[in-house]
Amino acid sequence: MTTTDTTTLRPRRSMLYMPAANARALEKAKSIPADGLIFDLEDAVAPDAKETARSQAVAAAGSGEYGGREVTIRCNGLDTPWGADDLAAAAESGAAAVVIPKVDSVDYLTEISDRLSTAGAPDSLAIWAMIETPTAIFDARAIAAVERVAVLIMGTNDLAKELRAPLIPGRSNLLPYLSSALLAAREAGKVILDGVYNNVRDAEGFEAESRQGFELGFDGKTLIHPGQVEAANQVWAPGEDEIADAREIIAAFSEAEADGRGVVTVNGRMIENLHVDNARRTLAVAEAIAAQG
Repeated sequence: MTTTDTTTLRPRRSMLYMPAANARALEKAKSIPADGLIFDLEDAVAPDAKETARSQAVAAAGSGEYGGREVTIRCNGLDTPWGADDLAAAAESGAAAVVIPKVDSVDYLTEISDRLSTAGAPDSLAIWAMIETPTAIFDARAIAAVERVAVLIMGTNDLAKELRAPLIPGRSNLLPYLSSALLAAREAGKVILDGVYNNVRDAEGFEAESRQGFELGFDGKTLIHPGQVEAANQVWAPGEDEIADAREIIAAFSEAEADGRGVVTVNGRMIENLHVDNARRTLAVAEAIAAQG
């Protein structure tokens, strides 16, 4: 198992899908305070606009005009007429990652990686694998363990469709599958992002589902509308009380160690190494968010 390296931690509270065929949307994305952007060549793009979307996504990814936002490109699958060309174009685009839909096997990821390398992609170009089929849930451990895979993304809409499960408030019917993928990501030391929330007018429902995703352990949420960014950023950001508590825990534990004491309490709570690790991560997340500006 690989533990999280808090020195290189990158906030991914809000990853916003943007239709790459829409030039106005790509321009607007420069001012949206999302942690990252997914320039979409797949579901949000009609067949006759695929080539335009590809060229615009590549130009945007290489423009350097998106500030500290992490820029990625979601390619079409290799089982489509556009997938191979998408990968070849994305390989040298300057994007941080390619987002690959409907990943079902390590063999498929190997083919994706080989195609990227052949097209001249740098080793730093990561793969973000979408988990959105029953097979992907069963194979999540192997998928997460692939070296080039940096992030897993839950494709909850497609997963629910494949399961013939309705999308309901609270997602009780999807929790076993969300948890399985999350366990796989944590075992491999990888980031995992929650799926989208479809009703862009339901702010209360979105916040509740985001809170659920945070409490399950997801690192952030994929979004379909700019109006969802602020709530996601707030849910996945440590509050002032959490930051103060983390600092108090670290200081108390350090003092106890210096005094040769093996036990310390903070506000009535027994503090152990695991609590200190959690506190350090809280501060690392806060510092990484602040560094983004």
